[in-house]
Amino acid sequence: MKIEKVGVLGCGLMGAGIAQTAAAAGFATVIREVSEDALARGLTGIEKSLAKFVEKEVITGADEKAIRTRITTTTALDDLKDCDIIIEAIIENLELKRDTFRELDAICPPATIFASNTSSLSITELMNATSRQPRFIGLHFFSPVPLMKLVEVVRTILTDDEVINTALDFSRRLGKHPIETSDRAGFIVNRLLVPYLLDAVRALEEGTGSIKDIDDAMRLGCGHPIGPLALADFVGLDTAYYIAEIMFQEFRERRFAAPPLLKRMVLAGLYGRKSGRGFYDYTDPKNPVATKL
Repeated sequence: MKIEKVGVLGCGLMGAGIAQTAAAAGFATVIREVSEDALARGLTGIEKSLAKFVEKEVITGADEKAIRTRITTTTALDDLKDCDIIIEAIIENLELKRDTFRELDAICPPATIFASNTSSLSITELMNATSRQPRFIGLHFFSPVPLMKLVEVVRTILTDDEVINTALDFSRRLGKHPIETSDRAGFIVNRLLVPYLLDAVRALEEGTGSIKDIDDAMRLGCGHPIGPLALADFVGLDTAYYIAEIMFQEFRERRFAAPPLLKRMVLAGLYGRKSGRGFYDYTDPKNPVATKL
């Protein structure tokens, strides 16, 4: 099977990025959102992203127009029925995702591949809302999608080999580097990344070093482009906490347990860059300063 038309559920940061990437790779792309306002916000983000690519001479003005013409939008699930693959990128709510896939399952032909961009939920739990378990996979992109090269292709115990091969080929056609992984909480990247971020919080909590010194240690000592606490702010402390909770529920290991400091920060609304303050204060985004905790 060869993918020709792509459906994207959701036009937030991830959905818009996936749609832009698919359209840039030459695919006819349909984005579905729950409201016209949500679609408008997502399209504005795509237009800003494309404008930056033009400014940096990554693409031409003609390329920008061609990409934009390949994207159509809708608020109706029925408009996705002729897509070869549908990639879900809506809010991380298991029941909402399952309900959406259940509706789509009744609309789309049996050949359509369903994929979820979830970073933490079980692909197996999602696929069981449908009658097409062998044609259900995870396709986990990374933010910002137009720039990040990696895609985790997640196989369940029921996924057909043909579907995995199609997904790998599709990912390469998007200009991405796909890796295969199994349906375990966190997949590969978060399985390794989340304990690292949590250990950095524990190191701060236990007085091992200051926010700046912990980040400088990993940047200058290990060559990381960004320190773990600054990275947690970028990911979103609420997101990191949420993923950690799910992973701890699956593995029951301390390395996946959210430290008390992280929980308190999330309860206080300190989510990182998105809220303007986390481990760093982003009042001046170009010159963030460590928060006094």
